[in-house]
Amino acid sequence: MRIIGSRRAFLVGVAGGLMARTWGMAAPASDSSIEILETRVISWKPPLYHGWPTLMRRSNGELLLVFSGGRESHICPFGRLELMRSKDDGLTWGWPQVLYDGPIDDRDAGICETSKGTLLVTTFTSLAYADRLLQAERQAPGEPGAFTELQFREWIAAHHRLSVEQRSQELGCYMLRSTDGGVTWSARYRVPVNSPHGPTPLRDGRVLYCGVALWETPRRVGVCQSMDDGVTWSWLADIPARPGDDPRQYHELHAVEAADGRIVCHIRNHNPAHTQETLQCESTDGGKTWSVPRPIGVWGLPSHLLRRADGQLVMSYGHRRAPLGNQCRISADHGQTWGPPLRISEDGTSGDLGYPSTVQITDETFVTVWYERMENSPLAQLRQARWRLHS
Repeated sequence: MRIIGSRRAFLVGVAGGLMARTWGMAAPASDSSIEILETRVISWKPPLYHGWPTLMRRSNGELLLVFSGGRESHICPFGRLELMRSKDDGLTWGWPQVLYDGPIDDRDAGICETSKGTLLVTTFTSLAYADRLLQAERQAPGEPGAFTELQFREWIAAHHRLSVEQRSQELGCYMLRSTDGGVTWSARYRVPVNSPHGPTPLRDGRVLYCGVALWETPRRVGVCQSMDDGVTWSWLADIPARPGDDPRQYHELHAVEAADGRIVCHIRNHNPAHTQETLQCESTDGGKTWSVPRPIGVWGLPSHLLRRADGQLVMSYGHRRAPLGNQCRISADHGQTWGPPLRISEDGTSGDLGYPSTVQITDETFVTVWYERMENSPLAQLRQARWRLHS
């Protein structure tokens, strides 16, 4: 076990507070520390690449973890949507269940439970691997980075399961729905947006989905809602861009309903101003209108948001520069300010890691899961940390 925080977190927090004040925000609200109880790999199949997971805790206490599995690499045509279960707060995990395996790459995996107990799982499809395949066709055998003959034939076979027109039609943002705790699932159906960690259930019974309308022209960043437990979706609002920002550089949103009723949304930003930082906007009218996104002094992305039982908010995010790993921050004032960084992991060996999501197990105990390409394998695995928060 180890404790991260204390003096080091305080010094980082002071610097964060100076940055926040520079941008017109209050200083961080807390000076917590984090005790790591356990960190381990939870993937069942190390010879496969696992990516972009989302962890959630159902109302009955069961943990569900969805991710893009069956992969050969970060970009490949083999990605599929998988789910694992834990009935003991992440101490053990069941065998992965394949929820969907389409003819092109199925990426990301988000999940939530609605107020009625319905499970909603999200994913999106991609043809990004086609550029890598084209490159492989031009490489000579034995050239650095070239495919083996078997690998090349496998990619070609997977790619040509569909025609050019059919592959284009496959691109989209999708959802699967289960009303029996994940025993059976609906066929996939299209939804207006995508975001890695999926929709947000609200206390009024609606489900809100903040995200990006991928593959649409023009590209839209905003919010859609479902009034019927995730069956159908309608556009609710665009999220405005900061002056000078290109909204096409806003990515991978996630939202949470704070205890005071505000909806807080985090955005992965790649605009030159505060690039690779998390931006935040809020809605005070149930998602109909949104504030202009603003920086919150957090370098790292994308963010997953959790409301604790006591009303405090937890944001978890990947940190792809030294120290490579995953961090979280706490807000005691409904997202108006954020505390100093608390390091969940700091032993990463490459930038191919992150997308952490966190659930609360007891009052002060949490579980976080992320993906990571580790030193001993080119294939990313799912890692889990159990940790305790000290204030």
